[in-house]
Amino acid sequence: MTKGHPLSTLREIIEGHFGDYVKIRPESAVVTVHQNFDELGFAPDHPGRSKTDSYYVNGTHMLRTHTSAHEVEAYKTGADAFLIAADVYRRDEIDSSHYPVFHQMEGMRHWDASDLPALKKSLKEENARLAAELAACPIIIEDISTVNAENPYQDCHDPEVAAEIAANLKHSLNGMIFKLFGESSKKAGEPLKVRWIDAFFPWTTPSFEVEVWFNGEWLEILGCGVVVQKTLERGGVGHKSGWAFGLGLERIAMVLFGIPDIRLFWSTDSRFLSQFASGDITTFKPYSRYPPCYKDMSFWLPSADANVATKWHENDYCEIVRDVAGDLVENVSLIDDFTHPKTGKRSLCYRLNYRSMDR
Repeated sequence: MTKGHPLSTLREIIEGHFGDYVKIRPESAVVTVHQNFDELGFAPDHPGRSKTDSYYVNGTHMLRTHTSAHEVEAYKTGADAFLIAADVYRRDEIDSSHYPVFHQMEGMRHWDASDLPALKKSLKEENARLAAELAACPIIIEDISTVNAENPYQDCHDPEVAAEIAANLKHSLNGMIFKLFGESSKKAGEPLKVRWIDAFFPWTTPSFEVEVWFNGEWLEILGCGVVVQKTLERGGVGHKSGWAFGLGLERIAMVLFGIPDIRLFWSTDSRFLSQFASGDITTFKPYSRYPPCYKDMSFWLPSADANVATKWHENDYCEIVRDVAGDLVENVSLIDDFTHPKTGKRSLCYRLNYRSMDR
């Protein structure tokens, strides 16, 4: 990401908020399947492991699907607080908000839990300070998250310490969110509204998602939680406890900068790049929107008894479209699903919308 690019600006704002955190930039996008899934507690049958969702190099290596693939190795560095920023890869549908490569940021912080009374006291003091700082900001925080049987504290954690760690996570992220969205809310003449809800992630519990009220609707912007202790143990820091969060930069940038199509983040057109400056969040002004060109493609699927290696999956079709047409295709949508009444054969018809963003 070049300096001044919207994604670079977002990353700088987040890194500025967590100024004393160690910044990690993994060099290679290729990780082991063990790093990407097993170390983080993904179940063997988790859909993310499917070849229709992830890019595999071979049986043991793949392109990372999230920055969490580097979480355990980050713990091994000895740092107690760090941010990971990297590009990640997933096979996905084709539309204005999905792309096979995008950018994520992961943040983690942990504390030595060998002296629980001292840790509890330290967290309470820091949380009180962070809460006081937020109280001075025009922000309304609605926390409807719960800790229950479906979203529990871990048996190996002291509940009071786990509650303070979760509170520290929430205060820290509320401050970051205000830094990102506060100015936009100020321009709209209303306080920033943030909502916390329950979630599930294999490597955190309790887990939460955070939403921001923006342009009349709740927008999910990140997931987070208290790190599962086994993950810390795999990183050689089983005597510590902490929290982690992850977010997608493109999703937030599309909202804050008003960028309507995710393909634009890869544009080298000066009409796009010249609209942005380092450190500034400015609204994107569309240029030369050309009319769409629709092409419909229909085909029969192999019969159920045909000798085919894999079952039909829409992501496989989207990969073919991307390979052939690249970024010229704006979206792909299923417009007809027909089963022949006599033969039982199934036909699908997809509409491909061709439209370049630059020419």
